[in-house]
Amino acid sequence: VQLQASGGGLVQAGGSLRLSCVASGLTFGSYAWGWYRQAPGKERELVATINSGRWTNYVDSVKGRFTISRDNAKNTVYLQMNSLKPEDTAVYYCAGRSPLSSKYDSWGQGTLVTVSS
Repeated sequence: VQLQASGGGLVQAGGSLRLSCVASGLTFGSYAWGWYRQAPGKERELVATINSGRWTNYVDSVKGRFTISRDNAKNTVYLQMNSLKPEDTAVYYCAGRSPLSSKYDSWGQGTLVTVSS
């Protein structure tokens, strides 16, 4: 199993970024997917999730600004981030949860998002 996240970078407050995570070695369409983030000195936080039926869920702090989506044909999950704030600065990780698992057990390497004020 391999997850490759990309799309992070430096952006000004109010800007946008789209993160991508390409998965291989698993049955992508049957997995639930999530994006986590970890800011310096803080615990890892689950930001957004999407299940195999495309139901989505978001942490309150990103609702209305972030959108998680998936393209099963491309084995890719996305996180569109709009109206970025400095407090969104973190390393973002994609994670997959197999149908038989109760937790996210496949992880990407992380991509750094830095939002300047």
